[in-house]
Amino acid sequence: MKAPSYSVLITGAASGIGLGLVEHLASQGHRVIATDVDAQLPSKMRRVSGNIRTVQLDVASNACIDSAVNTVAGDPPDILINNAGLQYVSPLEEYPPDKWAHLVAVMLTGAAMLTRAVVPGMKARNFGRIVNIGSIHALVASPFKSAYVSAKHGLVGFSKVIALETGEHDITINTVCPSFVHTPLADNQIDSLAKTHGLSRDEVVKQIMLKPMPKRCFISIEEITGTVDFLLSPHARNITGQCITLDGGWTVQ
Repeated sequence: MKAPSYSVLITGAASGIGLGLVEHLASQGHRVIATDVDAQLPSKMRRVSGNIRTVQLDVASNACIDSAVNTVAGDPPDILINNAGLQYVSPLEEYPPDKWAHLVAVMLTGAAMLTRAVVPGMKARNFGRIVNIGSIHALVASPFKSAYVSAKHGLVGFSKVIALETGEHDITINTVCPSFVHTPLADNQIDSLAKTHGLSRDEVVKQIMLKPMPKRCFISIEEITGTVDFLLSPHARNITGQCITLDGGWTVQ
């Protein structure tokens, strides 16, 4: 039997995990709505084959969310992947308040408001899958990442609430929590962490990023796309409100 084709909206689609998800899900025959705040998103999607449309979306703006949802109203998302994210590394006493607020606005409030916008349609169709791309920092903490850790922890709590609110429908919401993935976001952190901790780039990778993981290796994009495939499949219809952890053994210690 041929697998069903879904309309899939992905945020933060211009690079890293988001781009990997666009490429993978489009190759599986899904109709992908690739969104990002990056105005260069359309040109970045030209190398990706498949049924893809691009929509510029700043998830920190309710007006942008409403506009994007209206734009795709003709083929509304069956699947929402809340992936947009960013990082800023600083001790709390030196953390710029506007940056702290912006991280939370993108990774927690934005995910919540976009979910709010698409859930009524999912309920009306009695089907929906929501996948939040969380982080190991949704489960544990690291110094100098107070905004990121707070937002990702909040995302897990938010998901549990929405799992209860959608329980009577064929809708699930789960959070994929990988440890470090070798993406531009992780690369950009290395210099910040090196400066903050007084380490070289190699020392940051070995002592901060990989040391907590018994497996001692980065999580791959393929591991994440495979996990998302499972959460979208009928085999996962009763998995909701959960954290799916890909951490190389970090949290078993």
